[in-house]
Amino acid sequence: KFYVFVTPDSGFWKGATYRFQFTIPGQYPHEAPKVLCQTRIYHPNINLEGNVCLNILREDWKPVLDINAVIYGLIYLFYEPNPDDPLNHEAADLYRTNIASFQRTVQRTLRGGTIQGVDFERLV
Repeated sequence: KFYVFVTPDSGFWKGATYRFQFTIPGQYPHEAPKVLCQTRIYHPNINLEGNVCLNILREDWKPVLDINAVIYGLIYLFYEPNPDDPLNHEAADLYRTNIASFQRTVQRTLRGGTIQGVDFERLV
């Protein structure tokens, strides 16, 4: 296991740092690494348990891909969330229907707010 920290420099999650745990399976590179976001985040593609919805971690994994490809994929999720393939359906629906409200909700979580009974750690 090892950890990767991602701090977006722009976008909805700008300035917050997120910790991702990577677990490399015995069948790597023929099997994708397991990635878990250990920092709670309000994001269409990462659920509140930290599971990450990224195509190269699932059906699009190929042995020619490496850890850097996964890290770039994670970074991309911060700049281009994909509400059409969500793990957090509530966040995805809000993103699709009211982007301004989505942004306010993300900002509230970054300041350590509570959203629908879920507490978020202060990150900015």
